[in-house]
Amino acid sequence: MRQEAFILHEPERLTSCAVFSSPHSGRHYPDSFTRRARLTPLQLRLSEDAYVDRLYADAPGQGAPLLCAVMPRAWLDLNRGPTEMDPALVQGVRSAGLNPRVAAGLGVVPRVVAEGMPIYTGKITAADAQARVADFHLPYHDTLAGLIETARRRFGIAVLFDCHSMPSDALRSFAGVRSRRPEIVLGDRYGASAAPWVTDATQEAFEAAGFQVARNTPFAGGYITQRHGRPQRGLHAVQIEIDRGLYLDEIAIAPGEGYPETLTRMQGVVAALARIGLAEARVAAE
Repeated sequence: MRQEAFILHEPERLTSCAVFSSPHSGRHYPDSFTRRARLTPLQLRLSEDAYVDRLYADAPGQGAPLLCAVMPRAWLDLNRGPTEMDPALVQGVRSAGLNPRVAAGLGVVPRVVAEGMPIYTGKITAADAQARVADFHLPYHDTLAGLIETARRRFGIAVLFDCHSMPSDALRSFAGVRSRRPEIVLGDRYGASAAPWVTDATQEAFEAAGFQVARNTPFAGGYITQRHGRPQRGLHAVQIEIDRGLYLDEIAIAPGEGYPETLTRMQGVVAALARIGLAEARVAAE
């Protein structure tokens, strides 16, 4: 049986111009992958945005679709471009110039997980890498683009929330906040993927729920915001990173003590995010 490329949770009725995407929460690790990997199943999950899809599960109830990955980030990274192939991992691939992400082993088919631990012994075939892109990456992004365009046609604008998580120690040396380090980092590619009013409203939604928020440092957005954010066309994209320590046992990679409280707070945030842009929307006649 062929594995589905994504899980799409749709609202009964589209009443929001928001679209939610969780591209790194996939938890299906094929036996063929885990057998070949040199890492343990738990180590393979270190790159996973574990349970982020659950934090945004209320989106359909707020009138917005939620698109979720099925396959894990260690197997295929949906937040990388389809041509970002790593010559150190994929047979027959030539270097396409300086790309720090690919050089670090974080191409569209990753060579390493968190902390630079190699996933494989040796290389994988180009056919394997291209099949992952064709069967999972392209359908995910085609579907995401369709959801965004549907919202734009219906409301005149669309707002994509690209939902991620960050390790607690990712901001250990963060110098941008002197009092409290951020629990949420919003990335709009320094204004290139979303209009300021969209990012302002997103920040306000998280701050109203008591979260400490920073922008663009150290995460300004990746391929998803770059590809789908076109604010001059009314297509806005904001990447959201949440501190895993708020809700996750990062050792066991399981819901932690803070999960129930964080989930409750996020339900209010999701409701607020789903309302962003509606005042500016030009609702098309049904």
